[in-house]
Amino acid sequence: MHLRPHLRTRLRHLALAGAALALVTASMPASAAAGPGSGGRDHRPSDRGLSAVVRYTEYGIPHIVAKDYANLGFGTGWAQAADQVCTLADGFVTVAGERSRHFGPDAAPDGSLSSATTNLSSDLYFRGVRDAGTVERLLRTPAPAGPSRDVRELMRGWAAGYNAWLRKNRITDPACARAGWVRPVTALDVARRGFAVSVLGGQGRAADGITAARPPAGPPADGSSGAPDPGRTAEAARKLFDVSDAAMGSNAVAFSGAVTADGRGLLLGNPHYPWQGGRRFWQSQQTIPGELNVSGASLLGTTVVNIGFNDKVAWSHTVATGVPLNLHQLALVPGDPTSYLVDGKPERMTPRTVTVAVGGGAPVTRTQWWTRYGPVVDRLGAQLPLPWTAATAYALNDPNAANLRASDTALGFGKARSTRDVADVLRRTQGLPWVNTVTADSGGRSFFAQAQLLPRITDELAQRCSTPLGRAVYPASGVAVLDGSRSDCALGSDPDAVQPGVFGPARMPVLRDAPYAENSNDSAWLTNADRPLTGYERIFGTVATQRSLRTRGGIEDVAAMAERGRLTVSDLQRQQFANRVPAGDLAAADVARACPAALPNDPEACRVLAAWDRTVDTGSRGALLFDRFWRKFTGTVPAAQQWLVPFSAADPVRTPRAVNTAAPGFAKALADAVAELRAARIPLDAPLGAHQFVVRNGQRIPLSGGTEALGVWNKIEPVWNAAGGGYTEVAHGTSHVQAVGWDGSRCPVARTLLSYSQSSNPASPHHADQTRLYAGERWVTSRFCEKDILRSPALRVVVVRD
Repeated sequence: MHLRPHLRTRLRHLALAGAALALVTASMPASAAAGPGSGGRDHRPSDRGLSAVVRYTEYGIPHIVAKDYANLGFGTGWAQAADQVCTLADGFVTVAGERSRHFGPDAAPDGSLSSATTNLSSDLYFRGVRDAGTVERLLRTPAPAGPSRDVRELMRGWAAGYNAWLRKNRITDPACARAGWVRPVTALDVARRGFAVSVLGGQGRAADGITAARPPAGPPADGSSGAPDPGRTAEAARKLFDVSDAAMGSNAVAFSGAVTADGRGLLLGNPHYPWQGGRRFWQSQQTIPGELNVSGASLLGTTVVNIGFNDKVAWSHTVATGVPLNLHQLALVPGDPTSYLVDGKPERMTPRTVTVAVGGGAPVTRTQWWTRYGPVVDRLGAQLPLPWTAATAYALNDPNAANLRASDTALGFGKARSTRDVADVLRRTQGLPWVNTVTADSGGRSFFAQAQLLPRITDELAQRCSTPLGRAVYPASGVAVLDGSRSDCALGSDPDAVQPGVFGPARMPVLRDAPYAENSNDSAWLTNADRPLTGYERIFGTVATQRSLRTRGGIEDVAAMAERGRLTVSDLQRQQFANRVPAGDLAAADVARACPAALPNDPEACRVLAAWDRTVDTGSRGALLFDRFWRKFTGTVPAAQQWLVPFSAADPVRTPRAVNTAAPGFAKALADAVAELRAARIPLDAPLGAHQFVVRNGQRIPLSGGTEALGVWNKIEPVWNAAGGGYTEVAHGTSHVQAVGWDGSRCPVARTLLSYSQSSNPASPHHADQTRLYAGERWVTSRFCEKDILRSPALRVVVVRD
């Protein structure tokens, strides 16, 4: 019998996969399946005998199949190491508190695991976490307050897989080839990395303030009280916690079946995350036959799919406006700045002395000071000082320091069969520290929830217990500063909360089954403009306040899509790369009309602005000139002076509008933008892609997209380098994009795109392949079902084992 070539190829693939899967489903040693503490004896389960099948399809996307969670973790750790070993190893140095030893104390970390500004500050914080046994206590906490056995097994397997890859492979990435700081890890190291991600918005944000806080040696040298100014502190806090202009952001929209072509749901997820470092996403499919089958993206070092889809449900996250911390203002005992009063009785702070090794120098020892509320801090970011004086200190409360449940939340999403299941997972696990959830299902339901783990700061509590500083700071920013000298100002508990001192799920903003549910990092209020959400506490975010241009543009776009109806996955793909500039639609015509008066001797600039098509496609001429002008205008002209028609809560999507071309600074911003481009020898009408690009392996790749200030859905925050030709790198922006729907079969209709590609290793064939796809506004057709995986022309089957 003669077989056609494509049939022979398919049969060969089937045979390879069948043989590999047989290995996975074979019986495993009891020791490999046993969990911590099983059998009634205190022993460590062996990692020997763990294995998984990794099937690679186009663009190096691994489809990992394993018998159970430990083996799935093994395959995931192995595959992540293969793509990102240097970035992963750098992160493990961070959570070990050893950056100063290897990289010097004064250099800066990449910011992926805390906001520490120096390696020494980072080490002092993370070494303190290690010395205190914080993560070990969380691992011992029984579920649901602590992580489940499945998650603990995933962590154990992930560490074993990472270590096995290190043993069996030579590192080719020049970032860490032959580096002594690349070392094996333990499941505890994996858990510590997860802890760092959970506290990014709390203790991690305050790492500098925790490690630098010192008892005062005497009164301030300038004779002042040392107390922070309420007005300046409130404004600093507002800027610090304004996620609409943060490095971590996102867009996501879920459409219900009421507006789709087939009555099934649709989801478009567009996270905006860093393009370099340890906060990158990595794609995979994870399968345990009969138990789990999920595809999507994981933050590096995590064991689960954080955003993704299965055959029934798709979900994404956006960084939320809820403030995951609060402060307690301490009244100190006179003459003893390390003791504070509660109900008139003194309590001593607990010193934690931490020593950090420094390469080429003497070890550094510092003492951190802890209270019943948490650590004493002397700042939140460089612009928000909280001085420790003889009378007052400030302690930070971060409820996510008791939360190691985020992986259980993600694992639950991966097994969900409907948006109702997603809501139930959020209720049971309560593991998300700083994100919203947007989801759709094959049954046609949409769902939004701001299900963050937040300190239980009700408006009533803030009104009753705020200090004078707190009365200024809380309304402006959502950061509560409570009177720590009163026990009746404790946070209390909700009956449905999984841990004390936090809000239960019943108090959180939720929107079910709206035609669309959209979030672009503003508060929950305008998730759907026709069904605004209200009634939540200030700590969750604001109501009836001005929205960002990205939110306004996103609502305009998705509301118009819902009104048009008959939506498909193709409509989601078009929305992702529409590259419309809301700032341009609002302001470009006014700017062009005012240009001759502002630049009377430069008619070319005015012609370019008038002719601009108000998009940020790579071929858009005039986009770069408007972009540089708009950054200067919004960066120098006060917000209250930028528009002629002010914000109105009755018309929040269309206001403010009508740019104020008479504002002081308008003409200068325009003249400076023109002068800047000419000085860089960039033509005013140059196509955007000629001067907005990245370079990978010596090849220039032009990029579409635009900045937060412009309000572009396809957000990128590029790095300006006029001498290098314009925007020559991307700091953060569009990362792992997914457009997902269903067609009634067992296979979801999914298109994905990882803008910066799978591997940070320039020697990898998957270092820039999806970056070129992103530049061409092309997508990856997801291979979720077995038949599609086995048909991949790039199929490569690898059996990984210890």
